[in-house]
Amino acid sequence: MTVADVDASTPPSEAEPLQSAAAAVEAGEEPRSGESAPEKAPEASAKTPRKARKGKARAVDEAPAEGPSVAAHPRAARAIARAKGWGALGGFLLGGYLSLPTHTLASAGLRAIIAGTVCYVAVWAGAVFFWRRMVVLEIKAREQELVRAVQDDAARRDAAAAQGAKAAARAQGAAQLSKENRPPLR
Repeated sequence: MTVADVDASTPPSEAEPLQSAAAAVEAGEEPRSGESAPEKAPEASAKTPRKARKGKARAVDEAPAEGPSVAAHPRAARAIARAKGWGALGGFLLGGYLSLPTHTLASAGLRAIIAGTVCYVAVWAGAVFFWRRMVVLEIKAREQELVRAVQDDAARRDAAAAQGAKAAARAQGAAQLSKENRPPLR
């Protein structure tokens, strides 16, 4: 609602406070106490998106990693998770088996849990080490495939162009021969 709408719809005695309230809202100010606020436009009541919390960085805002990510590689992520599970289970069983005959059951269980945790971390580190190299090798192999494909495509285009040039030269030579062998026009 604009100031002109307020003037037309209200009697003169009531129009003055409403005009000042409407002017204040249009200027971006809050109406003073005792003044009634005019109706807001629908777009003015739209909510603005919430601001990000301070101190907490979002994953979207973070800079991308320097090199390829092992976590983003589907086979590597599954293989590392599988290796961690088998490493923890193997360490737990081996630690429990080796400590069972020499100690009590509770002590053997504690040692088995510790051995499982140590093997979990060791196998995880080894799997990440292995898959980092594998991902880099896969990227290099794919890069070589793409370079080879581009080179093959360029060689095919060059061969086609050379073949087209030979065909054009033959056609031109044939046209010249036919001109020479034709009887003169009278």
